[in-house]
Amino acid sequence: MVDTPAGPARVTWHRAPRARRVLALGHGAGGGVEARDLRALAAALPAHGVSVALVEQPWRVAGKKVAPAPRTLDAGWRAVWPVLERDGAPVVSGGRSAGARVACRTARELGAHAVLALAFPLHPPGRPERSRAEELLGAGVETLVVQGGRDPFGRPDEFPREAEVVEVPGGDHGFAVPRRGTVGQEAALELLTGAVREWLTRG
Repeated sequence: MVDTPAGPARVTWHRAPRARRVLALGHGAGGGVEARDLRALAAALPAHGVSVALVEQPWRVAGKKVAPAPRTLDAGWRAVWPVLERDGAPVVSGGRSAGARVACRTARELGAHAVLALAFPLHPPGRPERSRAEELLGAGVETLVVQGGRDPFGRPDEFPREAEVVEVPGGDHGFAVPRRGTVGQEAALELLTGAVREWLTRG
């Protein structure tokens, strides 16, 4: 548990024996760290030298159902950051959906090594004119986006060319894929974790 201005946050570690990187992952506004993509990364990456820290924002720890304002989410993330740096390995700031937005907004000031944006909400569903591309591109560090092919919050082809985007074919905002899609659910998650692993360990 970590004290923050918004109340206690919780960090759950999945440690690598010899960590070259720490990947901190925040959750979205509609769920917690039990999301399938977060769980898959926590299970897959420690064997490849990446410790994964799943960060539950104070509102989830308190059992609330509605996320607070972005500035409150950012304050919670900032308060947790020193705990993430304790191992001495470079910290990659990441998350899914609203958690990805938090990572982008705070990466530069916190000195994040890079940003991983899972299911980045590029725009509200059906409202492409309300783009958040500036927030994504303003992270100020190397950023990888992993996006479902049918995500209503932004399909991969809607992202600006400057963004590095990996597509999960047929994936929705939670990376669920159709039963009769081009890839099955297990293969979709393997694609996701493989792309993130390669990105984190290259160089």
